[in-house]
Amino acid sequence: MEIRNTNIELMILLQEWDPFGHGEGSYETEAVDVIQAVHQLDDPKKLARKIQAIYEFSFEEIIPLNECEVIATRLLLIKNNASCEL
Repeated sequence: MEIRNTNIELMILLQEWDPFGHGEGSYETEAVDVIQAVHQLDDPKKLARKIQAIYEFSFEEIIPLNECEVIATRLLLIKNNASCEL
């Protein structure tokens, strides 16, 4: 149940993030890939590069790395807070 709730929180944050101005909720496929990466990576810089690559693959546009680092840090904070609630 804990992972499910964490994934819901991660998805909400990612659905609100609109890096290309396509409208909130336009990135469901990418969000699922990012959530998987969040569970595999703990380093914000590595996660940021992975996020950048996921979105670049789908949209053929590059999100500035500093924007990816901000979202990566927020995502890892959600993940780490969930694991501290045990």
